[in-house]
Amino acid sequence: MEVRSETDRLMHHAQQLIGIFAAMRAFADSLARDGHAVHYLKIGDPENRHSFAENLTKLCSDYDAVGVEWQEPDSWYVDEELRKLVKSQGLEFNVVSTEHFFEDRDSLARFMDGKKSWRMEYWYRYLRKKYDLLMDSDEPLGGQWNFDVSNRKAWKGDPEPPVDARVSHDHSGIWKEICECGIKTFGAPHEHDFRWPSNRSESLRLLDAFADSMLENFGDYQDAMSSKHQTLFHSLLSFSLNTKMLCPKEVISAIVKRLKPNNENISSIEGFVRQILGWREFVRGVYWARMPDYIDINEMRHTAKLPKWFWDGRVNMNCLRESIGQSLDTSYAHHIQRLMVIGNFCLLAQIDPKQVHLWYLGVYIDAFEWVESPNTLGMSQFADGGLFASKPYISSSAYIHRMSDYCKDCRYDRKKKHTGDACPFDTLYWSFLDDHRERFAKNPRMTMMIKNLDRKSQDELNAIRGRASELKGSMDRL
Repeated sequence: MEVRSETDRLMHHAQQLIGIFAAMRAFADSLARDGHAVHYLKIGDPENRHSFAENLTKLCSDYDAVGVEWQEPDSWYVDEELRKLVKSQGLEFNVVSTEHFFEDRDSLARFMDGKKSWRMEYWYRYLRKKYDLLMDSDEPLGGQWNFDVSNRKAWKGDPEPPVDARVSHDHSGIWKEICECGIKTFGAPHEHDFRWPSNRSESLRLLDAFADSMLENFGDYQDAMSSKHQTLFHSLLSFSLNTKMLCPKEVISAIVKRLKPNNENISSIEGFVRQILGWREFVRGVYWARMPDYIDINEMRHTAKLPKWFWDGRVNMNCLRESIGQSLDTSYAHHIQRLMVIGNFCLLAQIDPKQVHLWYLGVYIDAFEWVESPNTLGMSQFADGGLFASKPYISSSAYIHRMSDYCKDCRYDRKKKHTGDACPFDTLYWSFLDDHRERFAKNPRMTMMIKNLDRKSQDELNAIRGRASELKGSMDRL
């Protein structure tokens, strides 16, 4: 069912709705071709009551159903809606696993029981051992659990990334239906040249293309950013994974098979495995352990509003213009753009994390709440106060300068300090540390940052505070 209760819960990027509807319809068609009876409700169907509960109530009546069976939803809200429905209607019900994760919903909570802070690294090592992935008996293959330090090279233009392997679709019919229903969206639809996979066979071809032509360089450049190439060597498989056109077990299996006999490419393979076996499984566990309260957390007590250029990309800071502009145009940005450019700015500018969460959930085609909310609220915005991450993911302009070419053509000058044409990232970085000095003073991973702050003269601290106040008062004009 394509229901308004989902499309209208927040404003979505146009490509989110087009891509999900296209994939759903293609799957329904494949089921029908295989001989299954399929009752599919499109967004504009007159009989569509536009909520899961109301549609199911009518279907149960129409088909004289006495029970309902479903796969576990990935959404806490849908899970609650279905359980309340069968209880109120007195229906028999059965719930089965989606089988699209390695672990069940509650595994992480059981693993972390009694621990104040939850760290992905311990979970990741446990799963590596449990599923015997990249292991040499009880030890990690290659002698290290992760090769993160090997995956931080900036891309200078060589090697050349391969041509986009995705096929083009004309989904103008779906887009017309969405518009006729009056659903509010943002971002470019690209309905005549839609590049995201719509079915399993396209997704499998994309997986093969990544393994054949991008995996070799993925590890080295997975944190790199460039104005010359938006996706570099990233797989673009997250949409297919999160819509269940691909299973994570088959994706990891396909990649691990590419490990060379002498392990020379293990840094690329381990880096990719960590994203799926480590982070993907971890954030899902956090979501189910902490909902429904998790999306309202705001331990840092940040209240600033999201600047208006998040909706149109018209911002003078080149790193943000590139990253947000790409997000609005393609409904995609890779993890470092999301974390260390956009998310970093939002945290330093002390923007309300709920607003940041809703923007991330709406803008990215692979964003579903189970994966997006812990990544945004916990990892990016530190809104849970450290349950998810041991320290906030913040940096000055130095990191962006090192990992990208964004600073090169920027109106702001990162070499200047706290003036009108100085990089806002640097002023906001020191202002953030100054504002939250007491909170982070005893954090061992923040010691060096606080010491560097303490070395600043009173004159510079006054300049930082004055310029930060100006920046926070004129966010829409940056």
